[in-house]
Amino acid sequence: MLTKRIIPCLDIEDGKVVKGKQFKRLRDAGDPVELARRYNNEGADEIVFLDIAATYKSRKTVLEIVEKVSDVLFIPLTVGGGIRNIADMRSALNAGADKVAVCSAAIDKPELLQEAADIFGSQCIVVSIDAKRNNDRWYAYRNGGRENTGVDALDWSVSAAALGAGEILLNSIDMDGTKSGYDLELTLKVSRSVRIPVIASGGAGCMEHILEAFETGEADAALVASLLHFKKFTIKEIKDFLKMKGVNVR
Repeated sequence: MLTKRIIPCLDIEDGKVVKGKQFKRLRDAGDPVELARRYNNEGADEIVFLDIAATYKSRKTVLEIVEKVSDVLFIPLTVGGGIRNIADMRSALNAGADKVAVCSAAIDKPELLQEAADIFGSQCIVVSIDAKRNNDRWYAYRNGGRENTGVDALDWSVSAAALGAGEILLNSIDMDGTKSGYDLELTLKVSRSVRIPVIASGGAGCMEHILEAFETGEADAALVASLLHFKKFTIKEIKDFLKMKGVNVR
């Protein structure tokens, strides 16, 4: 049985880690290098670094910060935000990323995933899906959650996997920052529709929510932000809780 992963998320804006609610109302959560160092030492399995304003403001990912973050890590680093093409991916990987996460550009140009997988390998390519519910369907959003593409998020996850994505980062816009739990129905549907790992993201407010993401949502990994940034729990406390509940974690 594969081990479940706990992955802290560093949402970056203007060089600082921020945390908001439903992709809005952002507040300062700390220095990215210091937080990365802390989570590395606490036992995080990976780190996700998202320059959340890069696509919206049409600027490139802050590669200088990526380099500084990667310097303090001994675990895999995924970098996203403003990744528009192969050159952007190569720049992020050269700056120290182990994987790149692509959202808007993959929806705009799905063949980018196949090209990237051919060049860098599927294990390097993460498709980030920002999903929002409308009645009984979820739609994929682009441009930092600002624009509904009209693309069914479940269908897109299947297509992205078929095109060569090695992993799906599934962000629930509805649940983001609410601390009321992950979107378990969405997570389960995507997890059962693809054969690549799915990272549940958006909504963790307690350790039970992370457990639910694994047991009910069948996710392979859980992205965590507020719980860690504001020191409600440490990664060790979360993993000890999950182990006690029978979840296979490192």
